[in-house]
Amino acid sequence: MSISVEKRKYKSKYKQWIEHEGKPIIGEGRAQLLTEIRSTSSILKSSEKLSIPYRTAWEYLKRIEDAIGSPIVKTHRGGAKGGGGTVLTAEGEEVLREYEKYKRHLSSVTQGEEYWEAIFTKISARNQIKGVVKGIEKGEIASTVRMEVAEPTILTAMITKEAVEELDLKVGDAVEAVIKATEILVSKE
Repeated sequence: MSISVEKRKYKSKYKQWIEHEGKPIIGEGRAQLLTEIRSTSSILKSSEKLSIPYRTAWEYLKRIEDAIGSPIVKTHRGGAKGGGGTVLTAEGEEVLREYEKYKRHLSSVTQGEEYWEAIFTKISARNQIKGVVKGIEKGEIASTVRMEVAEPTILTAMITKEAVEELDLKVGDAVEAVIKATEILVSKE
């Protein structure tokens, strides 16, 4: 069932942030700062590029570190010939990666016409089938997941490589196939 969705006059917008133990640690501004530090290896250059005071950049970094209880940057002092710089720690990389993953997910959901179509799609027991993964073939972009739904029936779904990894699919996993007009969606309990 495909529902025609009119071109929307209004766009969806949102503000996302990542929390740790109920404390907000990173939103768009702090994510931009960490991204620039990763790119330039310099808090000073990053703050200049983002047009924020150097001291404010340090305050942002300190707030993140205080909230998670771990350093997110490591600085190296330079000498008369330079050589100093700043890098993200493993924890800093993980925080930024988590934020970027969340941002990509929200963007793909709210900007895609499929999201708005899905709001109006009714899922009933007739188009959901439980099964077991019998094989996975990962490609560069898409993956093929073969599911046994009722012996000897096997369904094959084409889903993204990222979806296979995010669902942590393994052969033998119990899954559920949701049948949509021209595609099969895969979910995992």
